Amino acid sequence: MICMHKMGIRSIALILIVLLAATSCSKKKRPTSLKPGKTSSKTGLAYNGKDGYKVKQYKALPAGPDLVYIEGGRFTMGSLEEDVMNRRDNPKRTVSIQSFYMDQTEVANVHYLEYLNAVQKDSSEEFYSKALPDTAVWFNELSFNDSYVTMYLRHPGFRLYPVVGVSWVQANDYCAWRTDAVSKSNNAAGAKAGQPKKGFSIGKKKKAAAAAEAEAVASSEPAKLGIESGYVMPPYRLPTEAEFEYAAIAMIGTQYADENQSNQRIYPWDGSTMRQPRGRKQGTMLANFKRGPGDYAGIAGRSNDGAIITQEIRSYPANDNGLYDMAGNVSEWVYDVYRPLSNNDVNDLNSFRRDGYQDEAKNYDNKNGNSLVNDNLRVYKGGSWSDVAYWLSPGTRRYMDQDSATAMVGFRCAMIATGSRK
Repeated sequence: MICMHKMGIRSIALILIVLLAATSCSKKKRPTSLKPGKTSSKTGLAYNGKDGYKVKQYKALPAGPDLVYIEGGRFTMGSLEEDVMNRRDNPKRTVSIQSFYMDQTEVANVHYLEYLNAVQKDSSEEFYSKALPDTAVWFNELSFNDSYVTMYLRHPGFRLYPVVGVSWVQANDYCAWRTDAVSKSNNAAGAKAGQPKKGFSIGKKKKAAAAAEAEAVASSEPAKLGIESGYVMPPYRLPTEAEFEYAAIAMIGTQYADENQSNQRIYPWDGSTMRQPRGRKQGTMLANFKRGPGDYAGIAGRSNDGAIITQEIRSYPANDNGLYDMAGNVSEWVYDVYRPLSNNDVNDLNSFRRDGYQDEAKNYDNKNGNSLVNDNLRVYKGGSWSDVAYWLSPGTRRYMDQDSATAMVGFRCAMIATGSRK
């Protein structure tokens, strides 16, 4: 009886071992985007053969510097605040957003100066002049802000303050330059990955060919590398209005079971107040904004939000997506052209308003001064150090000409998420 019992246990153990082995084998054989296998699962033809399709081994590169992964999902786009401006341009609507990456912080002065330094070396004097922020945005005939005109952008004490005085066009130029700069560093990483490992012996001809290919990858311009190589960085760009709003409101922090959410949000944090509700910092402000007429920060010694104008990035708590200053500090440019009916017209998947489509500018009486709407108007969101709390709600929206700039508007970059995050 004992022997039979032992044999039964052994049989069960053997079956479990076989099942585990089969499971592990099936997992290994399952093709993925990063490991598609040596042959096509549809034709059976070998990859990388003499006449076969070239499918090089690829190790996923890390996301670009400072980027945070934002998992996509469904949310209610539009303002949850009372429409005190009576614009009726942001009614509530359910939309879905694909996963993407977004900068953890706004682009700061030191980051933009890095860009200006590169532009000054590699571009014409004309383009360099066009890339310069408008520091005169600080000047006001009835205020003594003259020091900011000369100091704010370039003084070391303001290095990590958000850059301002940048137009929508200039922000897009920065995104293009950053794409190129980061791609070059990834090309170098790709070249290094393509080199043979130490101790791995190959023939002289193959070794020379591998070294030549690695050198070519390292020195190539991003545009010359094929997307199939895996070392072409997806372009940096401004976030769309829907992406900014989705990332700002960060409803991921309100989930408690299945697809249930415990509450809706007016701001990037819970509750209807602007202060820390509990803990060691209870009562302190959660963002940099104007508290009321003439009150930009509170009183000395008890300066509640700690900033009369802008403040260093990361000075206030991040939201549940790990993003800083999605409300307050500076408002931020987004990619969309402005139209009053955007929330009604755009698709409910990856919502985006292009210029010159459907609700055309000719429908508005711009020539006779009865409307400001045209294809040069771009949306900015998020509220700034000079705004009252109403504008800190992610659902609110404002617009400005794409060539204009103010001391209240900056920007951050976004990027598409390619493939699986795993």
